Amino acid sequence: MLSLNKAIRQSAPLLRRTYAATAQVNDGIQQGVAFSHLLKREPEEAFRSPELAHMSANSSETKKMNLFQAVNDAMSIALTTDDKAVVFGEDVSFGGVFRATSGLAEQFGRDRVFNTPLTEQGIAGFAVGMASVGHTAIAEIQFADYIFPAFDQLVNEAAKYRYRSGNQFNVGGLTIRSPSSAVGHGGHYHSQSPEAFFTHAPGLKVVTPRSPIQAKGLLLASIRDRNPVIFFEPKILYRAAVEEVPVADYELPLGKAEVIKKGKDVTIVGYGSQIYTLENAIQLAERKMPGLSCELIDLRTIMPWDVDTVVESVKKTGRLVVAHEAPKTAGVGAEIAATVMENCFLNLEAPIQRVCGWDTPFPLVFEKFYVPSMIRCYDAIKTAVNY
Repeated sequence: MLSLNKAIRQSAPLLRRTYAATAQVNDGIQQGVAFSHLLKREPEEAFRSPELAHMSANSSETKKMNLFQAVNDAMSIALTTDDKAVVFGEDVSFGGVFRATSGLAEQFGRDRVFNTPLTEQGIAGFAVGMASVGHTAIAEIQFADYIFPAFDQLVNEAAKYRYRSGNQFNVGGLTIRSPSSAVGHGGHYHSQSPEAFFTHAPGLKVVTPRSPIQAKGLLLASIRDRNPVIFFEPKILYRAAVEEVPVADYELPLGKAEVIKKGKDVTIVGYGSQIYTLENAIQLAERKMPGLSCELIDLRTIMPWDVDTVVESVKKTGRLVVAHEAPKTAGVGAEIAATVMENCFLNLEAPIQRVCGWDTPFPLVFEKFYVPSMIRCYDAIKTAVNY
């Protein structure tokens, strides 16, 4: 028996234990953030956007930053320009888990940048209280997955504060920052995308950036907005996305989507880290279907989302693909699809396609099958175009 087993082992092909992975059909496309054409890697590119073009005449200085450094820079500017601004959360005084608050306590003092106990409900409640008496409260929830204990404070207190007081009082100086979305190894407690829960609460704004330039401008706008804002930062982009970021103080508009690639045949909408997957899917689609022209829109503000920009695009293209990492049922994509149907019914040439996470807890080993991939997004584009 031993000799038989030995013979089988010697004659059989060598088997290696490997992790589960999806088959990649890349057609020569270099996938991922590192190869993205959307990132501004040269100083002059940073001011090419119409939203920032006016800055180049006054201050054209840029600095290479990744996303967490851009977030840090935004908070540093907010603390410098607003004496009532404070930053707090679990471990923020020594930089936080992702180092987004590094150096702020040393620069501004530990009475303005300080740690809190490990209680998300307490952090949010304290933030509501500080904002209600006029402070600019910038609170960090260490992972978006743990924002749920703070749900009552955010949805029942922060969101309703202005309404229930008849506009006598508000917590407009409140910003909640939180790392969110898939990171590659986070599993079901460190990879969730909970944005849809908060879009259902009138009174809250929900924002997520795709890059360092966007992160700095959108976060400064969120901090200075006179409504409570939840700012979700895609954690996988913290170090992966690198751009030449304007050094000066600037804001990017909330509630305004950005058309980052113009096209005529199909509208593709996403936000956060999903934008880079959609970029690759568009490259694949336009390579496999010569003559195809895709329009890519970054939503940026998830609530209130820019209905006009999306509707205008769909009326031109007649087709819509929406993608996000969060589960499909009752997700942000469902709201976009319903609104587009109401406004563009006679313009649509194909059913609206949604490419989303599955309606399951976020898996660890099967994360590659859960998160919308280039191939899944490409299939949706192909379905819309060939309908």
